[in-house]
Amino acid sequence: MIRPRSVPACALLGLLSAGAAACAPAVAPTTEPAPIVQAPVMQPQPDSAAIAAADSVLVRFATTKGDIDVMVRRSWAPHGAPRVAQAVAAGYYDGARFFRALRGFVVQWGIAADTAVSKQWSARSIPDDTVRESNRRGTVTFAAGGANTRTVQLFVNLRDNARLDATRFAPVGEVVRGMDVVDGLYTEYGEAAPAGKGPSQGRIGAQGEAYLAKDFPLLDQIRTARVVRLYPANR
Repeated sequence: MIRPRSVPACALLGLLSAGAAACAPAVAPTTEPAPIVQAPVMQPQPDSAAIAAADSVLVRFATTKGDIDVMVRRSWAPHGAPRVAQAVAAGYYDGARFFRALRGFVVQWGIAADTAVSKQWSARSIPDDTVRESNRRGTVTFAAGGANTRTVQLFVNLRDNARLDATRFAPVGEVVRGMDVVDGLYTEYGEAAPAGKGPSQGRIGAQGEAYLAKDFPLLDQIRTARVVRLYPANR
């Protein structure tokens, strides 16, 4: 399954060290209103057409540590941002664990708790987006295994990881509330074997939540992920 690695040009963001990273440039101010603190989720959840028409989508990951609000921005990632919102609206991330949590680097999630659901979505790749924003702290980006392989796995940058910009990692959004929750997610298992004590992505894909609940019970979990608000495209 897909995972970030630390090989220079086309590899993912896996074993990059936790050393210093280049500072990212300042991000231009956005035009949509500031998200409403604790705004209720949309009922019912928007359909794919409504998501595709939106400029930005505010989504909420309700986790075992608290809520994390992420603004996904089509202006940053025309292919990636709608995919995140569609997966959220479909309930794909419900019950998923933050299975790859590396202190001071990234936290990754996106393998569904239900193996059948995971297989269905992992077969639906989307094209790469041009990198328009830097992988600074708090940005959310797709994990991938090469060109045009993005599906539903995401990671949030725990530090400025500008090195990833040159390897096609295009941020699709950013945490706008709850970065303290992100910082508090369980990271003690670390990387997967042999580099650490973390879970195998292959076994997560094959066995789902049963494997993680048994062998990695301390990993934090997404209870629900829902769309909170759609922001229309600028006219």
